[in-house]
Amino acid sequence: MPSADPAADAGSAVPATADVNAGAGSNARFEAGSDVDSSTGADADPAADSGASSPGEDTMDLRLPDELLALIADEVSDSPGARRPDQGTAQPSVSTPSREASGLSLLSALPAEDDLLDRVADWGPTDTPAGVFHLVPVRVERDLPLISRWMNDPAAAAFWELSGPQRVTENHVMSQLTGDGRSVPCIGVLDGRPMSYWEIYRADLDPLARRYPARPHDTGLHLLVGAVADRGRGLGGLLLRAVADLVLAQRPSCARVIAEPDIRNTPSIAAFLTAGFRFSAEVDLPDKRAALMVRDRSLRHLL
Repeated sequence: MPSADPAADAGSAVPATADVNAGAGSNARFEAGSDVDSSTGADADPAADSGASSPGEDTMDLRLPDELLALIADEVSDSPGARRPDQGTAQPSVSTPSREASGLSLLSALPAEDDLLDRVADWGPTDTPAGVFHLVPVRVERDLPLISRWMNDPAAAAFWELSGPQRVTENHVMSQLTGDGRSVPCIGVLDGRPMSYWEIYRADLDPLARRYPARPHDTGLHLLVGAVADRGRGLGGLLLRAVADLVLAQRPSCARVIAEPDIRNTPSIAAFLTAGFRFSAEVDLPDKRAALMVRDRSLRHLL
């Protein structure tokens, strides 16, 4: 994961190739316009997915991903006076900071080159009923003016809260690009025309994971349909389905795609439902009351 959009001029920034990624899904927001936004929530969420617990069992399983456990083990064993494997082990505890913080403190140790989202830049284009769609990782010098204009549309500003001088949007985007790779900001290009802003992030590694029964490799989506002319045409639901399918195809370890649009943003929620997401719960987040939306790998051909 609003309506409206800042009248984007297609010519202002046309990404041609993919580059950067990184980020912090914790500060990522949702969408604006007659289409979408997202993040996360709380509470039970049925639906068995591959590798998940038994059907209907939504426990607060916040087990750390294998790559993070391995990193922690290496750091502990290499530090002076560290307990060696034969001296016993202790289960690492995770203290989750607030939504405003940069994210789980343990993740700050992850090397930047570690790709936590299976190289979004290499996912490539996908065909949709509206044309060929491509997620292109943001390049600040090329895309910032366009994204900032979109964020200053009143309907977008109501949900994203990134209106104002260009530096406001720049700070938000740069926090992801200079992060550890758990969130990748992208421009959505439809038939060669930049028309939407996306954030693809690891929901299970984000502070929002404490608000719902997170599972390893849960992947979150935020979407802003930029151009006003592209809203109200059903593009939000269509593109959300396409991107959720891309996530599930390119990230075999991911069993669920997560979103958390503002509960007031009914057009956004409707777009997620159209895209095959199901409503799981209402959850209180630091900056909003959200609708937790879930797209299950196991149900993707049924919804």
